[in-house]
Amino acid sequence: MEKRILGRTGRSVSVIGLGTWQLGADWGDVTEEDALSVLEASVESGVTFFDTADVYGDGRSEQFIGRFLRANPELDITVATKMGRRVDQVPENYVLENFRAWTDRSRRNLQQDTLDLVQLHCPPTAVYSTGEVYDALDTLVSEGAIRNYGVSVERTDEALEAIKRGNTASVQIILNAFRLKPLDEVLPAAKKANVGIIARVPLASGLLSGKYTQDTEFPEDDHRNYNRTGASFDVGETFSGVDFTAGVTAAQEFSGLVPDGVTTAQAALAWVVAQDGVSTVIPGARSAGQARANADAGDLQSVGAALSPGARDIYDRYFREAIHPRW
Repeated sequence: MEKRILGRTGRSVSVIGLGTWQLGADWGDVTEEDALSVLEASVESGVTFFDTADVYGDGRSEQFIGRFLRANPELDITVATKMGRRVDQVPENYVLENFRAWTDRSRRNLQQDTLDLVQLHCPPTAVYSTGEVYDALDTLVSEGAIRNYGVSVERTDEALEAIKRGNTASVQIILNAFRLKPLDEVLPAAKKANVGIIARVPLASGLLSGKYTQDTEFPEDDHRNYNRTGASFDVGETFSGVDFTAGVTAAQEFSGLVPDGVTTAQAALAWVVAQDGVSTVIPGARSAGQARANADAGDLQSVGAALSPGARDIYDRYFREAIHPRW
């Protein structure tokens, strides 16, 4: 699989990574056996980048990754985790004392002395422009707790603010065929500043798999059910913030653009990989087969590039008016 340099980390990572939110069981039940099989299948398919967070299953996702890497010490895997969602979401909580406590917990979960990459996990907007926050993160680097830091954002203005900071290594942002705004300014600014782009929610919470219908239902403990109106966290994380009914219809149109021999999900991932400035894209997987299919999309960039005109037309007709001004 193709590898790209992840911004200021200087680390080479696979263009298809693995998002592990679902391994924390926030998308329904996932057993430890299933989680480890997903990690193993991903690595066997060329994936060298795992993204997790301290709140995914209250640390369960980090722990699975830690056990897997401890059992496979020969692997060269870059692990990115996230911190900041374990407390009330007020800027006052984003201080060095808390950062130390959070990173120490993640170090224990991941069984790593030094964390490869720690990202602020979609904090309040004011945090991105607070100099003391970046000073505290620099302190963690100097103390050897982390090698690099970045941010995970909800909005493009937050990304642009973080990119201005000299030691921001990466920005994680929602980017998919139903969320095009990052293409306007964020990706060009990140490329100019040598900041890596980690594209998350690439399938719009599964809409871009092309498998949903208007009658599809989700379990009560699945965020595609309980967060559909943004009751628990930013609604942009669920179906990329698009209306489910419109999303299903638009996804059917997108599927009609996909050539034979390629799944709709693979085409959607390939579209993200084909965007200039993307370092890696982090789809989730609930099974080994799904992990392998996702990884295969890394070799389909020409398919993704060919879909760009049609994807933009679908976005303009269905989503631009509602999505572009908000995120």
